[in-house]
Amino acid sequence: MVCKHYQEDLWIHCQRFSPYCDLLFTDEEVITLFLFGIMNKHREIKTIYDEAHRHLGDGFPKLPSYPGFVQRVNKVGDVFAPLVEILSARGPVLGDWLLDFQPIILAQQGHSFNARVAPEYASRGYCASKKLYYYGVKLHVLGQQQIGSLPFPDYIGITPASENDGKVLENFLPYLPENRAYGDKAYEYLKPIAAAQGIELLTPIKRLKGQEYLDGADQWLSRAVSQVRQPIESFFNWINEKTGNKRPRSKLRGIGLPKNAASCGEWTRRDSKSE
Repeated sequence: MVCKHYQEDLWIHCQRFSPYCDLLFTDEEVITLFLFGIMNKHREIKTIYDEAHRHLGDGFPKLPSYPGFVQRVNKVGDVFAPLVEILSARGPVLGDWLLDFQPIILAQQGHSFNARVAPEYASRGYCASKKLYYYGVKLHVLGQQQIGSLPFPDYIGITPASENDGKVLENFLPYLPENRAYGDKAYEYLKPIAAAQGIELLTPIKRLKGQEYLDGADQWLSRAVSQVRQPIESFFNWINEKTGNKRPRSKLRGIGLPKNAASCGEWTRRDSKSE
């Protein structure tokens, strides 16, 4: 986005009066790193530079020294006012996709073997995050990120507990517009499929077999993805508070299940106009 607008009209605010300027580190990179730091709630150039120097070296290999970076930020300072005007004129931007699921437990552990509630919808499965075998269903949500608020749930689906999480999303990817999406480790194998459809899928990094620790870059990426996904986990907590879905349930109360949910994992799009 920065490169597009810089090359169209923002460059005129960065006039060069010397023919000896070293622009191996471009103005677009300066602006991008500065905006990235502001988005991460940094208010000092030193903090912005330190974060870029420690974690973003691969993406910005020509990053200068700190004094050089300060000088370059000062030289492009006149760009930010017209850039804000451009962004304001664009109107609301489609937020990144946040996707996750949570189990709705009808019976757990030993009781899950003999459970017979709602057999047309429910089945026995395993929740890795809770390390729990249970009988029930999964509630899947795909929503748009809203800064400072819970995500807007565009698509909601119910599947049996035994349904593979990645398969549910794989069947749904063709209907999504190009965007960035954040999911957990269960969706990692879908990255090539999502990329072929113009969707950048980001997930925490899985440790390889026999690998005790992730390296620093992978730890940083995993932590960043988890922070972005935090609102959708808060969304599920909000659902639990409103519905009392905190313990095993004897019935599927308050959940609208399509008749063929058990067989196909049908997703339903939320219609904001009708609500």
